Amino acid sequence: MQSQDVAPRPAPASGPVVDVEQAEAALVEHYPRLVRLAYLVLPPSLGRNRRVLTAHALTQRALPRGRTSGDATVIPAQQTGGGRDGDPGYAFVRLQVVRTALEAGLPLTRRAWPKRSQLPPLLPQVWGLRLFPRSGGADELALDQRLSALSGPARAAYVLRGLEKLSEADVRKVLTAAGVEDPGAALAVASGLEAQDALLDSPEFDPCSLHARPTDLMRRRQHMKAALAATAAVVVCGALLGLPGDGWGPDGAAAPPYAQNPAAQAALDPAQLTKVPALAWQQSARTDFSVWPARGNLTGDSALLRRALAVWARPGESVAVSATPGTPSGAPPGPPQLLYAGEVDQARVVLLYDGLRIARYAEPTDGTNGAALDFARVDSAKGAEAEAVVLGRTDGNVRYLTAPWVTEAAERDLMKPSSGAMDLTLSADGTTTPLASPAQRSGACTSWNVLQLKDNSGTRLLTDLGELIPAHLTSGRPSAPGEASGAEALRNWAPFACSLASVRSQGVRSVNAWQYARQQLPDSGGSATWVCTRADTWRGGGTRVLAQFQTPGGAYGAVAAKAENSPACGSRDPHVLAGVLWKSGAGTWYLLAAGSKDTASVSATGGVTGSAQGALLAVRTKQGAQAELKGSLEDGRDITGLR
Repeated sequence: MQSQDVAPRPAPASGPVVDVEQAEAALVEHYPRLVRLAYLVLPPSLGRNRRVLTAHALTQRALPRGRTSGDATVIPAQQTGGGRDGDPGYAFVRLQVVRTALEAGLPLTRRAWPKRSQLPPLLPQVWGLRLFPRSGGADELALDQRLSALSGPARAAYVLRGLEKLSEADVRKVLTAAGVEDPGAALAVASGLEAQDALLDSPEFDPCSLHARPTDLMRRRQHMKAALAATAAVVVCGALLGLPGDGWGPDGAAAPPYAQNPAAQAALDPAQLTKVPALAWQQSARTDFSVWPARGNLTGDSALLRRALAVWARPGESVAVSATPGTPSGAPPGPPQLLYAGEVDQARVVLLYDGLRIARYAEPTDGTNGAALDFARVDSAKGAEAEAVVLGRTDGNVRYLTAPWVTEAAERDLMKPSSGAMDLTLSADGTTTPLASPAQRSGACTSWNVLQLKDNSGTRLLTDLGELIPAHLTSGRPSAPGEASGAEALRNWAPFACSLASVRSQGVRSVNAWQYARQQLPDSGGSATWVCTRADTWRGGGTRVLAQFQTPGGAYGAVAAKAENSPACGSRDPHVLAGVLWKSGAGTWYLLAAGSKDTASVSATGGVTGSAQGALLAVRTKQGAQAELKGSLEDGRDITGLR
């Protein structure tokens, strides 16, 4: 399977011939640079730990397949000259690294076997530790965020031009040889990004100089127990699947039958589906999916419902299956609840709920070819988390099915807090008119449209992050966050809306923005704002925390520090400390740091030395300086800078 960005590999062009010894010599000599290249081209959505390991794995697998000098490989013609740029061996290995790094960013599907580069690397592996490069300053972190918004080919074009110093013609040759369909478009997008070549050599992007931290020890112990239980379940299921019988029979896009089991057959019977009465929610104290009525104009179409259930139990090879991280995609344990069955934008859509997950089955109105099955975890969802489900996406827009208690729906631009909201029409069955989806947008972030829902208890904001369930946006202290729909909360969110792009397709349940400090800048620079955004997931792990810094008059916040699976800025640990290098209008560089209000003191060591009482620190320094931050809370506990 190939994406529209990466084409099948072209036939080798005429050029120098490289044997394995020549390529190996180039790889060994330039290994740190090649690994940095792979790290920068790989999609940041992999996370820093897997990105590091994958970069090393791809580079180590970049040699020609042959073992002797007789097994030679032809590479496209490159610029000539002395040193690295004139070495055909280096050009070959670089091409292999770029090609496999681009392949690693392609989405996995059930329609084709995954490429080796798309899978987590077998080697190298580090058990019990997370590895990641040293954190850079605000400029490096801002560049990393901008690169994450680019497509793989555009990111490769930017890095080849900035890190490798290749001309546009040579970049085009490398991208073409790597299988990119439209290298010109990739170059055009990369050219639209401000050139910051020096930052590409920063320690922030050096996967050979690493920090090591332990993984979550308690979760690791729980995962070991779960793995043992899962192994036992597989053994039992394998025995059941081997039992003889006629099975269920093929149905639409479902795979052929493989077992016969009374409970499983009951789960596939449309007559056994739970259909909640239309007004049951009005007499219930619950506000979750269990009280959603069955809606849509096809709830009586038994053939459609049978196909949806059969595909859920055994999706065929032609079915595109997706699931949010941490969501099991197996068959329902029993007859699920029907939430919706109807026609949506040239498709027939069925929404089903089994108490843990929502499954969305969609097929074209003219047949079952191209059917899709999507899963999302919704365990313990209630209130805002159970107020909307994605029905479909078309032409960059998204349409929702809302909870029966929702009275009004609107669309608002999170980046323009004073512009007001635009009303959306709610149909009789609770579906909204389409609204622009930020999850499907590429390029510069100039707006971020969110869904605003109102019921008898208040107004809430939800944002599409590319999954079935939109994420709930909140604002305020982690111990008691409030809705993000108020005027002050909207102003706080506006500069940081674009940072939501970094948590797309991560199974995010809610995102809270907390303005934890304001700091007077040196040299009469005005007042800066420190905000911590925390994205919590449905599975508990995989949280992402960003400490962001906004200067006076700045339209966007800059990422000062980030962490994954950290309790910082959360209800368990409502504290944070972060720092950034900042250049004043007078041309002087400073290390600025800020902690939450209960921080008693802050100190910096390493490349910058200084300390201050209270939650704020400003120390004169120089560009590129590195420092370690430590703080002391009012209760005597020590904290370190977010990383």
